Amino acid sequence: MTQVHTHARTAAHLRPKFHLRPPRGYLNDPNGPIEVGDDVHLYFQSRPTVDTHVPVEWGHATSTDYVRWTVHRPAMAPEPGGPDTDGCWSGNTVLDDGRIRAFYSGRIDERPYQSVLTAVSDDGGRSFGPARQVIPDPVDDAIMFRDPFVWQENGSWWLAVGAGYAGRGASILLYRSGDLRDWRYVGPLAELPRGVVGGEDTGAAWECPQLLTIDNRRIAVVASWSPEGGPAAVLSFDVDLPVTPQRVDHGTNFYAASAMRDSRFGPLLFGWLTEGRHRDGWDDWAGVISLPRVVRLGADSSLRSAPIPTVDTLRTGPGVPADGCTTGGQCEIAVPDGSGRVIIHFGEHERVVIELDADTLTIDRTEASRSPYADRDRMQVSDAFDPASGRPAARIFLDGSVLEVFTSSGRVLSTRVYPTTPPTWHVEAPPNAHFWTLDR
Repeated sequence: MTQVHTHARTAAHLRPKFHLRPPRGYLNDPNGPIEVGDDVHLYFQSRPTVDTHVPVEWGHATSTDYVRWTVHRPAMAPEPGGPDTDGCWSGNTVLDDGRIRAFYSGRIDERPYQSVLTAVSDDGGRSFGPARQVIPDPVDDAIMFRDPFVWQENGSWWLAVGAGYAGRGASILLYRSGDLRDWRYVGPLAELPRGVVGGEDTGAAWECPQLLTIDNRRIAVVASWSPEGGPAAVLSFDVDLPVTPQRVDHGTNFYAASAMRDSRFGPLLFGWLTEGRHRDGWDDWAGVISLPRVVRLGADSSLRSAPIPTVDTLRTGPGVPADGCTTGGQCEIAVPDGSGRVIIHFGEHERVVIELDADTLTIDRTEASRSPYADRDRMQVSDAFDPASGRPAARIFLDGSVLEVFTSSGRVLSTRVYPTTPPTWHVEAPPNAHFWTLDR
């Protein structure tokens, strides 16, 4: 016990403060973000401990501004002997006559597929009633079938399910309903044999399919997955054109995106920021939800992202020159334009480097931690800057172990850093860079 408490105490500076997560336990996929009046509800895969053998629940949080969250009791838990007895897995929510209706995957360990279930909340989204299966389990050669996403369009309700086939590759299966209760299979919405496109593994199957409508185009967001490798990257593509997937986040730790088709800010995307450290280095918590992202289409049809505008309200005062600043675990650094390097010096031998060079942004975390458990690598994205956009060339958000960097062209890189040295930390930056302390 002494060793556990000592480790947790020394790692306290790594715990995110303005990124959403419960106080302890394991968090993964965000699920079902929805606006109801002035409130935003967000659900997420959650376990009360970091033991991943514990059946997963739907955690629940609410916000009025998308950046300050109140975590509530889990809204959905597995029903012993029910269709989700071994876990309430991913899905989304819609409004059904003013009530929040969830669609999700129910897991039973000995069954080959997760069943597509629905459940209704009669208390404003705080809890959900009994589950009912709405789509039959596959009877074909599917290697995966899970993660429903439901939306309304052209007078009908539509339901997409992620799937994969040994002979056909990754697939999104489409169903249609007039009343959210009885569903008819339409056919594949999109399919792609497994391959490598733009350096990305397109996957043996697609998890967590999400459908957005942007500029009158239907854009799918999927999580590339394979039986032997598990999760890969989040990809997007136009479902009405030949499928050409493009990466959504160019960092190392973004997965299982969850979409809001409509919000007060337009289409949004949330993601699970995975741990960038070996399991032996975890504390009593793991996993965190990304900042909400306002998404749009780039000229190349890729999905581009900007941080939710209300993140500015976390700033504790006016911006000051970043170069030479000292910081705690939570800050924003913005580089208006030009090239240069931002270095956050965690300690004498620990630092992370964000470099802006021509059209490329690079994050180098090879020296970010002396911990034997921390991942160390570099990540890079090109076509990073758009001087005509009016946005800063780079906005860098640090929240304990979370690092999210947004560029002026709408590229985003999410990663994790685990300095063993607690704050105060020191910033080295170009002369034009600005700095803010952030506090929720």
